[in-house]
Amino acid sequence: PDQKTLVSTAKLGWRQTWRVMLGELAPQSPSGAYVRPAPQTGSSTPPELAVDGSYVLYVGNACPWCHRTKLARALRGARDFIEVVDMDDDPTKARRGGWSFSRAAPDPVFGEADLKGVYDALGVGGRCTAPLLVDKSSKAFVSNESGDIVRALVEYRGPRAASDANLRPPALRAAIDAWNRKIYERVNNGVYRAGFATRQGPYEEAVADVFAGLRELDAALAKSAFVCGDAVTEADVFLLPTVERFDGCYAPLFLRTTTTVRHDYPNVEKWRARMRDMPGVAATVDARAAARSYYTSLFPLNPSGIVPVFPSSTPGGT
Repeated sequence: PDQKTLVSTAKLGWRQTWRVMLGELAPQSPSGAYVRPAPQTGSSTPPELAVDGSYVLYVGNACPWCHRTKLARALRGARDFIEVVDMDDDPTKARRGGWSFSRAAPDPVFGEADLKGVYDALGVGGRCTAPLLVDKSSKAFVSNESGDIVRALVEYRGPRAASDANLRPPALRAAIDAWNRKIYERVNNGVYRAGFATRQGPYEEAVADVFAGLRELDAALAKSAFVCGDAVTEADVFLLPTVERFDGCYAPLFLRTTTTVRHDYPNVEKWRARMRDMPGVAATVDARAAARSYYTSLFPLNPSGIVPVFPSSTPGGT
């Protein structure tokens, strides 16, 4: 065939295949907008952690929803009663959900090979997602909603937390809740709405939301050390996972933009550095490993699997 026919046919075939693959990865509305099947916004009834309880938190390094639970655990000093299991995110090793265990970090509760096995052992149906919090003693399901797990850690007042940090003080709850809603819709979920859109309109709307959210946050952080004032709160916990992944993953891969936090939102960048300086926070994520995961596992967005080389100063850079 001539070049015109060859190129036109290849583009049509690839575009249709791409939309099918992306629709399987990320549910779509009829307009081509990404619709998250399980919004990570928390519920009105988060679980209550037992004062003398012992728990296992199943997480994956690449996942921002997992990251927020690890942040809450670190800031509350809950290492003594919440054990973290970092799973591998190799979809070829997992039957469902993409998460599996390794010899270095085996499943400490059921001895399963992957997260699907843990869900089966718990008798929990539906989507096989992380984070997952399990009661280690009773081998019972606690929660797989990141917002609820964070809130449970925030509200825990037992003796086994090494820090009495109040991440949700009564006087700031209205402000925290307002920021949480904006951070989730515009920033946390906004980057995914941009990356998983299959039509131009929803993509542009999502990108505009992300930039509007970051501008508002940058203005707020010009006036205070943290999102809601001079002390870290739940709102900071919700924001950091996206900011840590923004320059190395979300900006180039999801938003298709050269805009970065470190160059374009200086107050957010200074806040990120303050957060990472807090005890235990920097260890909650390996940003470079997260970037490798995004570029190698999200085939519809990066079919070549090539991982970009970023400056070493870029969070997640190689």
